[in-house]
Amino acid sequence: MKLPPASAQDRSLPAPAEVADSYLEVAQRASLLLRRHMKKTARKGIWFPSEEFAGAKAYMDLSARLLASPYRLAQTQMAMMRDHIQLWQQTTLRRMGLPFHSVVGPDADDTRFDDQAWEDNFLFDFIKQSYLITARHLHQTVASAASLDETTQQRVNTLTRQYVDALSPTNFALTNPEVLRETVDSKGKNLLKGLKHLLKDLAAGDQQGLPRPDDRGDLRLGADLAGTPGKVIYQNELLQLIQYQAAGSHQHRKPLLIVPPWINKYYVFDLGDSDSFVRWASEQGFTTFIISWVDPDQRLAQKDFADYLVDGVLAAIDAVEQATGEKQIDLVAYCLGGTLLMATLAWMAAQRDTRAASATFLGTLIDFSEPGELATLAEAAAPGAKKTARSRAGHGAALASTYQMLHANDLIWSFVVNSYLLGKDRFPLEQLHWNADSTRMPTALHQFYVENFYQANKLCQPGGVALAGVDIDISRVKLPCYFLATIEDHIAPWQSAYRGAQLPGGARRFVLGGSGHLAGTINPPAARRHGYWTNDTTPLPEKADDFLSSATRHHGSWWTDWQKWLLAQADANTLVVARQPGERALKVIEDAPGSYAAGRGDPPAAG
Repeated sequence: MKLPPASAQDRSLPAPAEVADSYLEVAQRASLLLRRHMKKTARKGIWFPSEEFAGAKAYMDLSARLLASPYRLAQTQMAMMRDHIQLWQQTTLRRMGLPFHSVVGPDADDTRFDDQAWEDNFLFDFIKQSYLITARHLHQTVASAASLDETTQQRVNTLTRQYVDALSPTNFALTNPEVLRETVDSKGKNLLKGLKHLLKDLAAGDQQGLPRPDDRGDLRLGADLAGTPGKVIYQNELLQLIQYQAAGSHQHRKPLLIVPPWINKYYVFDLGDSDSFVRWASEQGFTTFIISWVDPDQRLAQKDFADYLVDGVLAAIDAVEQATGEKQIDLVAYCLGGTLLMATLAWMAAQRDTRAASATFLGTLIDFSEPGELATLAEAAAPGAKKTARSRAGHGAALASTYQMLHANDLIWSFVVNSYLLGKDRFPLEQLHWNADSTRMPTALHQFYVENFYQANKLCQPGGVALAGVDIDISRVKLPCYFLATIEDHIAPWQSAYRGAQLPGGARRFVLGGSGHLAGTINPPAARRHGYWTNDTTPLPEKADDFLSSATRHHGSWWTDWQKWLLAQADANTLVVARQPGERALKVIEDAPGSYAAGRGDPPAAG
């Protein structure tokens, strides 16, 4: 039977001969660039990437478990074969002009296959579905392996997902229709320009091969990022405290203090005007403060978790009280900052310090019994690594790299395609810039956090840890608490965050947001994306799955739900004349974003 001619969409792609000619020319010219780069590198001395054996051992254990159940492995292989046969059948029907259907499709949040050719062109549609079928079965095979210990299971899950992400057809020039079109249209200039970008990054010393915002001038701190008007009104050796200018004539009486994680700069809450939580909060009438953590050097290497509690969160609460005269403060914390805040609240409860009026925890782990893929950070504190860790000022770059790998499609491979394959000028991606702008973690803090929380899970045990002379018991925390987790979070899995939400002794609200750790949190109402789930059952269901099974899905942003919850608390709607930075006891030190965030040499003297 003679097949019908290719569709008009098929013919819109370059002819094979044009593609071959373009890639031949690119290969010839690229070889010259590579030879020059290798000569230049050889003069500097050859470097070799470090080898990690933990992953190899995990996969050896996995192989042993799979081979121990050959019947189950054969079932898995047959299931994948059936899906591929069905894909071949449906593709044949499509080429014959008969009704057909897709065997598998990308997730709603997967933007890799947005180019219309992935749908319109039968060949690229076949490649896409073949990849997705294989990826799905690989994940299922790894996840269902029997008798693996929890750490090994987590490691193979993480590494398999990274492997599958790396092999996506969108990451290769010959299997990405957008790259194919651009290669022919530009006569290969896109690939040559991309190769120059790659060589420039390698020459800059990025030996891990992870993308970074190369031209930082594209995004200016204080303008494009961290641009909400504010002033630094307090500082010590660990933090600067920023107070934002009032957006109206009156504000809510209770001020709002935000505690970000200490491994990245604070401006995750101020990425840009349209995505800025602090700008939005100020516009809603909150006197908004945020901690900007210092990037510690070797002088601060022995600062530990208790120091960040006392000279960090408690010092900031003291400063907010001085700046406003208020003795009731609403607190918001994100990720690691949330873990620190919960420990601080338990410390305050033991000391009968009642200044915290409410607390909000975003993407926060408190119960570390199932810490998710970020548990791989514990390897950096293993006995064999401690000597090396002590020789460094901290671990910020490693944590940033880990975060990138856990969000590889958004933070790595989209960068690779745009910069190295399409040859585009470096795009000013706010999230990528923020992620690369890491701060170091003091060695003592890192070891305490990993050993006591990730490895021993002591924070959720009454009296499990003692901080600044106080035994920490989270059940003593009686103030109203709001918990946000996100359904695709690999950093703080929502089921683990849900278990942590059961620990404090006061009223609790748990909200499950859409998307992942960052995108689900920084989700402004105007964007109208992701959505969230709530469950008004009182008390909260004991199990996370029970919460979700009876939850209600809402469109829009959790920000408005949080605002409604916060304003429903006691004395929440009392208004005062708008406060401006520096008008009370604490005077203005400098403009936001401040020296600690900008990294301008040594920090100014503590105030």
